[in-house]
Amino acid sequence: MNLLRMEKMNKAFNRIYVLRDIDLHVDKGEIVALLGENGAGKSTLMKLLAGIHDPTSGSIYLKGEKVEINGPKHSQRLGISIIHQEFNLLRELSIAENLHIGSYLTKGGGRIDWKAMNDHTKEMLERVGLSRLDPKTLIKNCSIAEQQLIEIAKALSVEAEILIMDEPTATLNNEETERLLTLMEELRQQELGIIFITHRLDEVIQGATRFEVIRDGEYIGGAEVEGHTKDEIVTMMVGRRLSDMFPERVKQYGDPLLEVEHLHVKNKLEDIHFTVHEGEILGIAGLVGSGKTELSKALFGMQKLESGRVIMAGKDIQTPKEAIDAGIALVTDDRKEEGLILDLSVAENLLLPSYRKIASYGRLNKKKMKDIVDRWFSGLSIKASSPQVEVRTLSGGNQQKVVLGKWLQMDPKLLILNEPTRGIDIGAKQEIYKIIKDLSAEGIAVILISSEMPEILGMAHRVLVMHDGRLTGEMEIEDATQEKIFQYAVGGDPHGN
Repeated sequence: MNLLRMEKMNKAFNRIYVLRDIDLHVDKGEIVALLGENGAGKSTLMKLLAGIHDPTSGSIYLKGEKVEINGPKHSQRLGISIIHQEFNLLRELSIAENLHIGSYLTKGGGRIDWKAMNDHTKEMLERVGLSRLDPKTLIKNCSIAEQQLIEIAKALSVEAEILIMDEPTATLNNEETERLLTLMEELRQQELGIIFITHRLDEVIQGATRFEVIRDGEYIGGAEVEGHTKDEIVTMMVGRRLSDMFPERVKQYGDPLLEVEHLHVKNKLEDIHFTVHEGEILGIAGLVGSGKTELSKALFGMQKLESGRVIMAGKDIQTPKEAIDAGIALVTDDRKEEGLILDLSVAENLLLPSYRKIASYGRLNKKKMKDIVDRWFSGLSIKASSPQVEVRTLSGGNQQKVVLGKWLQMDPKLLILNEPTRGIDIGAKQEIYKIIKDLSAEGIAVILISSEMPEILGMAHRVLVMHDGRLTGEMEIEDATQEKIFQYAVGGDPHGN
């Protein structure tokens, strides 16, 4: 008997069907990866289960008994808990208060029983590997990784039997992801049923027991993970092979553009030196903590240099303004916190860097504004009903296109991309890769910083590897392999020198 079974699930909005005859089942002690591109219908299907949407038709069974889910609270009472991609934690409240919102523990006279709440919170934190945290700690003082685990603790605190995890690793680094996958396995052994939504296929291979694929609101197929390759799973998801992901590489360098001379940032970077040419895609690889992000900020003038120089087209760069004026653009690894203003529209975000250019005597030129928005909204194929919709409503891939458009309309000569495809689906990644290749063909230099080795190997012309704030390796792409990159990334030498 299945812990959960969904049969012939259909959902229509304004008579337009977004889900058609979807079947899904989950057993106790099973981790089912629910896969598909953005817009495939994964989140809609989960919202039916969480009581956020009512199905147009179809049946849901829990432990063999047919149920009708009447809202999120009812879903929770039935033992279903969902962890959304966007955190639902209140930053100004403590961990204990967040875990008990709507269900504060009380004692005589209706007073809040803080001791009982803190003790219960300690148990939940210990269960997710956060015993080091005090229940009284405010959420705003917790790291992103800690907040993700607190969300899981919150979900488990309602005695969930079915746990839905929507992109839980999107904001985590490699070590934090490993910890989360270990926790998921522990929960599986405690006979929870877990539905795991992710775009990272390595996590599917490592952490899931079975995968199910939906495409354009329809069920495509599924199987046990064991015995299947990433290439086979990708083909089911998007109808093309993983080997077809990257555009054909054309290696045509121009003149030297950026020169980095013996860069030193106190406690972060040491003796960094390299050159980037016009039209070159320079890949920078390394493990978490290697200094990749610090390097991107130093090149953009956001880190104070203790010594060394960053020279762009003959000009020294020491501040972000100097970097922008010289033609450097930086797309950071945190698009939601640093790249976008989520409450603004797509158009407003696209226009943010250019208000100085399109203003005349304190008045904005509406025609220039429209021209900029139309060019990048259509040129980058941003999928939204109009440029006036809030950017927070877009998929991760389309949000990343907005960030790119925001900087590209400044006509940069050098584009620094820090984890440009983090948290976006396979199809959107392919679109981003084509944009990068086209920019390179136009003579724009690209520094591609990525934790995904296939991305580096598939896109870069040349690869630099970092470890502990230093450059430990440099390879032309013809000589680069995952094994060599990893050896350099851990501080070793693949040649044994």
